[in-house]
Amino acid sequence: MPHVDTENLRISFIEAGAKHGKPLLLLHGWPDDASTWDNVTSRLAKYDLRLIAPYLRGFGGSIFRTKDALRTANSEILAMDAIALMDGLGIDTFSVVGHDWGAGVTEAMAIGWPDRVERMALLSSLPRMGGLKTPSFRQAQRYWYHWFMATKRGAEAIAENPHGFARIHWENWGPDGWFDEATFDAVSQSFDNPDWVAVTLHSYQARWGEADVDPASKWLEDQIRETKSLSLPTIYFQGLEDGVNPPELSETLHEKFSGPFQRIALQNVGHFPQREDPDTVARELAIFLGS
Repeated sequence: MPHVDTENLRISFIEAGAKHGKPLLLLHGWPDDASTWDNVTSRLAKYDLRLIAPYLRGFGGSIFRTKDALRTANSEILAMDAIALMDGLGIDTFSVVGHDWGAGVTEAMAIGWPDRVERMALLSSLPRMGGLKTPSFRQAQRYWYHWFMATKRGAEAIAENPHGFARIHWENWGPDGWFDEATFDAVSQSFDNPDWVAVTLHSYQARWGEADVDPASKWLEDQIRETKSLSLPTIYFQGLEDGVNPPELSETLHEKFSGPFQRIALQNVGHFPQREDPDTVARELAIFLGS
């Protein structure tokens, strides 16, 4: 698998499409991996797009190169990873598509490097610009796993059975029967990365102030908190059967965007639109990118 080495990481990625086409970075979420885009990129292959889907740090073949590197995974440090990847590939400007964790990374890149990110598409997870607010009790119930990860016993249970912890979310976040065993089994191999548990715990603990963000990314966290709106062209994919971020959460999302914005609602789709309805996701991305 191709990779780029940075100071602390070896970032593995899947590449498809036109070698010299318009660059499109595709960022997966949690608990998932870069293969989440396979059925989308196969449909986009006929367009003049260079499709790059990395494994986030701590997933699959993306590994830490030094034992002393902090096993952090807040959105901002992941955005810095993504910029380092594009630098390593010699790509200056590009568009970004992000699902779940990848959506937060995409937003962070657009805020931190506005001269490099031309367009962005977000799937299933809301932007955090302006700072995260304490969720309603109903939403806090859906976020039970966030609070579970903030406890010592929860962290120990996840370390003992990472596949089981990941699977419960696939089951809860979409319509019954949306995935098959072979798919989950293949993806769950990415969770065998020795640092998957550490980066998972840090990502969720840091977003609620239960752990410090990576010091190298503090500047970007501050910038995201201070940003109230974005003007770059943006689309948002909302599964109407999303079991963790239901559609009512994104109904007023357009208010955070001063530029072109479209919310695309998908019938009978849960939290993984790129896996559940790749035809629509690929078609809408092609239109959005002008391909």
